[in-house]
Amino acid sequence: MKGKKQVLNSRCEIYNYLDYSFADHLVQDITLGMTGKKKYIPSKYFYDLNGSQLFEEICTLPEYYLTRTEISILENIAPYIIGSSSQIDLVEMGSGSDTKIARLIRASSYLQGEGIRYIAFDVSESALYEAARCLTSQFPRIQVLGYVADFTRHLHHLPHVENTIFILLGSTIGNFTDEEMYTLFCDVSRAMNPGDRFLLGIDMVKDPVILEAAYNDSLGITAEFNKNILNVINREVSADFELDDFDHLAFYNTGREQIEMHLVANRPVTVIFEKIPLTVHIKKGESIFTEISRKFSRKRIEDTIRPCNLKINAWHTDPDRWFSLVELSKVFQ
Repeated sequence: MKGKKQVLNSRCEIYNYLDYSFADHLVQDITLGMTGKKKYIPSKYFYDLNGSQLFEEICTLPEYYLTRTEISILENIAPYIIGSSSQIDLVEMGSGSDTKIARLIRASSYLQGEGIRYIAFDVSESALYEAARCLTSQFPRIQVLGYVADFTRHLHHLPHVENTIFILLGSTIGNFTDEEMYTLFCDVSRAMNPGDRFLLGIDMVKDPVILEAAYNDSLGITAEFNKNILNVINREVSADFELDDFDHLAFYNTGREQIEMHLVANRPVTVIFEKIPLTVHIKKGESIFTEISRKFSRKRIEDTIRPCNLKINAWHTDPDRWFSLVELSKVFQ
């Protein structure tokens, strides 16, 4: 089905694919997540306008090393990554703000963005519009094609692309289970043509003290971000969560090599979801699982991508080896 089209300006078109299915998928996700033995809400529902703004604040916090470390690597390798061909498509999945992609373009040989078509997927319509507005302002000759869409379900809507770099930054892949990673890597692999590349941001296994500090900042912004997912659910399915009834909990699970984020009920809670309809009782001390953020070794990445016919071309990291940007290509049989 064709997405609803809106033209932002002469160089930017945005298609909305969530109008048709977002509400149905959310109801399914919440029903499954809130009625199981262990309650959960998928982390993709963090990112409404307020959630996106809170995450941008998190990225500037001293404890949150991920963004500044990734950007430092990106700036160093940008000329190599983006190259100097006359035309290139940059396909960013879970694009969020324009901060990182703008640095990549600015460090390239594409003056004013000429020769670049930027194709962005994001579930937040407001974040996508703001990023498109900023990019077309900064780079007067860039072309922008936006998809208000879930890249885990809508990647097949991509137009014909040539000389493409698929981009997944910010350790977003760390939010995926093994099965979800396999599906995504295979989807990207199927979309790749000879010469295409896949730039993947991954957070590396490191001292748990460093990891836990990054998700428990002293200003409480991460806690506010975590609780904001309840605001999203309240708005979308007419639920009556009270944010003060829950406490933020984030810790490193050493055995699974992942940060886990939860919202823990500080009293017995009854939540009514009017639009589903559903009533859920949550005991004091019971948690709602909201996010995993997995940390990786090189071997784990190699083992994960191999069944999807992907291989590592180059591995870029910082001096402390805290974060890596990995360039992948497809193995054609």
